[in-house]
Amino acid sequence: MILQGKTILIANISGRRSTGWAIAQSLSKHGARIAYTYQTERFGNEVRKLFEPLDSIDLGECDVTSDDDIRKLFERLGNEVNTLEGLIHTPAFAKQEDLANDFVNTSRDGFKLALDISCFSLIAFCKQALPFLEVSGGAVTTLTYIGGERAVKNYNVMGVAKAALESSVRYLAADLGPKNIRVNAISAGPMRTLAARGVKDFMVMHEMAKEKAPLRRNIETSDVGDTALFLSSDLARGITGEIIHVDSGYHIIGI
Repeated sequence: MILQGKTILIANISGRRSTGWAIAQSLSKHGARIAYTYQTERFGNEVRKLFEPLDSIDLGECDVTSDDDIRKLFERLGNEVNTLEGLIHTPAFAKQEDLANDFVNTSRDGFKLALDISCFSLIAFCKQALPFLEVSGGAVTTLTYIGGERAVKNYNVMGVAKAALESSVRYLAADLGPKNIRVNAISAGPMRTLAARGVKDFMVMHEMAKEKAPLRRNIETSDVGDTALFLSSDLARGITGEIIHVDSGYHIIGI
């Protein structure tokens, strides 16, 4: 029970097949109280049912492209708690056409949207969470993918967004470290999640990763959940600014 008595916010959970839900289960098993958000009421009914058996706080909808929505989210959180020991950031999105088409044809609006939701939202959340996290020190964890390090077919603008996200992790870690707040990212291998459906030829990528990874298997969302558990706990108290690969070793293979 390494998170007993700690409150951790997860933003935004999209349902049973999301990585955010897998993380919530891992954290909850070790005593954490989970505060959670979802993007719209379309996801709300399912997400609330998932959390009914857990010690949790329903903070409602949050449009991560709206500073006002994020501010109001933390106002609602402040009615429940005055400290956070962790923040898990999961939002990521790009327009379907900007994933499927050649990168050179990325639209300006699509580029802005992908960077806003997938990267800037982390900065916006950290800013609002700061008064809660600095009470006793805390851990921020976000999710990335190897497409932020290398050119991955059909990942396109999302890869650029993830590269910006990973750079933001390092700058935030440098900013917030003096306040005893750690910031890290988990670079997960391909998983069968709701978000993966938006990537063209995802199953081809999924099988290729399995064949080439040293462990000869794909990861499960629970692998990411348990890594987030570690990073959110005092066991990772000396780790910040890192991109932790959870991909069965796929990222080490050169050919």
